[in-house]
Amino acid sequence: MPARLLLCLLSLVLLMLPACSTKRSTGPALIPLPQKMVLCEGEFPLFRETRIEYDEPSVDLSLMADLIRTRILSSAPAMPDTGSASIIRLMLTDQGLEHHEAYRLTVSTDRVLIEGRSTAGLFYGIQTLVQLLPPPKADGADQPVLPAVRIFDSPRFDWRGLHLDCCRHFMPVGFIKRYLDHMARYKLNVFHWHLTEDQGWRVEIKAFPRLTQVGSQRRETRIGHASERPSRFDGRPHGGFYTQDEIREIVAYAAERFITIVPELEMPGHAQAAIAAYPELGCTGEAVEVWTDWGVSPTIFNVEEETFAFLEKVIDEMVDLFPGPWFHVGGDEAVKDQWQTSSRIQQRMKELGIKSEEELQSYFITRMEQYLSGKGKTLIGWDEILEGGLAPNAVVMSWRGTKGGIDAARAGHKVIMSPGSHCYFDHYAADPESEPLAIGGYTPLIKVYQFDPVLAELTPEEGRFILGGQANLWTEYIPTPEHAEFMLFPRITALAECLWTEPQRKDWPDFKTRVKAHQIRFDCEGIRYNPRSLDAPLENPSRY
Repeated sequence: MPARLLLCLLSLVLLMLPACSTKRSTGPALIPLPQKMVLCEGEFPLFRETRIEYDEPSVDLSLMADLIRTRILSSAPAMPDTGSASIIRLMLTDQGLEHHEAYRLTVSTDRVLIEGRSTAGLFYGIQTLVQLLPPPKADGADQPVLPAVRIFDSPRFDWRGLHLDCCRHFMPVGFIKRYLDHMARYKLNVFHWHLTEDQGWRVEIKAFPRLTQVGSQRRETRIGHASERPSRFDGRPHGGFYTQDEIREIVAYAAERFITIVPELEMPGHAQAAIAAYPELGCTGEAVEVWTDWGVSPTIFNVEEETFAFLEKVIDEMVDLFPGPWFHVGGDEAVKDQWQTSSRIQQRMKELGIKSEEELQSYFITRMEQYLSGKGKTLIGWDEILEGGLAPNAVVMSWRGTKGGIDAARAGHKVIMSPGSHCYFDHYAADPESEPLAIGGYTPLIKVYQFDPVLAELTPEEGRFILGGQANLWTEYIPTPEHAEFMLFPRITALAECLWTEPQRKDWPDFKTRVKAHQIRFDCEGIRYNPRSLDAPLENPSRY
């Protein structure tokens, strides 16, 4: 075929296609940014009577249809009597969708098609569909319409995590559900629930009722920063815990949003609340109270067989509550002074042939890893579990920078990157001079957006051990759900894009534009957020 004729035919084909564009600045403000998005001409109006179709009746597809009705169609107007069809179609398919959470979304002028490799894929397609809608108006006067668009999307990482500490300050069940809703909105899929600490034990264990009778309550709480002297306290009791029925309710709520809950049972350190309830678990034999201060307590579990039996019974009840494959045992900041000064602990080390306290911690974690493995669970620990030797099948969560994660990946262990430099949402999000009291640090939105779990130091083979990343929200200085939400937003948006979108697709100026559009949604929906974080500079302005 002559080249000139071929060029004419290609031009004719392009003219016949709907006008489409990949230009981001004129597109919908989607977060996280999809892997591929093509904008087309036209729009799809929504009505209460818009029909939702799917081929094979199933509970899962019925639930997805109900989700569309409640999230998208419930506030739409009635359909005019024109005889035209308005259809949203759901379809499970593996054609062209390799990742189990992948989806395709096609919006044309007469129908919407959402295709998913799994029900999770359909769910994420629906989350995108919600974001395609314009922000709701107070009077609800405008006809809701979807822009014509073709989207192909799948996540970069399987582990897209968010953590919440409910020990330093207890958070009610209603807020936990709201937190899960925020995660689902931005396609995060792992909720790391911090349930035991020095300052409070928050999970009901029927075999050991004193854990909640005593360990869930502290008599007062520090006022001001932990570095301030003299120390000041509020004189007010603080406490709370989640019953097993409440936990089951929350786990089910998360599952409906395709979120896996990973519980954390801290050991061998951060154990003061448990030892306050059962002093025989400690090293000194002395009674202690649930800690009222912040920082790192020296109180630590002993290594007697009775203590391991206690932890195994706690694990037995917790694995029944949390059906996911992961179990977090902490392992961080285990101050070993009491191990060093205890004649009984030193004798125990000799009995076990252990030469250092670091090796003793490795022995402790390895025993827990073996027990959890027998329960079908994979152990996760903070990067301190590397010290003294890593349990064979343990997963490392790297928080003290990235070195622990790099070392673990090079040794062939799975890793979740969660460095404090980019992923600690208890840090200041803007100039500390203008912000509520925080633990310290400075992590504005732009810093979170620079997060990449796979570092350049890793080879492609080593990078395959990176499961993904996670942000952490510790609550020493976050006493209320309202404050927690303020610290979470808008940084959750940057986290979501870093964990879902391929790095070559990321663009900071474009992302800022999209976040501004989402802030309009936050205002409409009553979501508390930090308006200063969006324009906060990369470096802490209070330093100068």
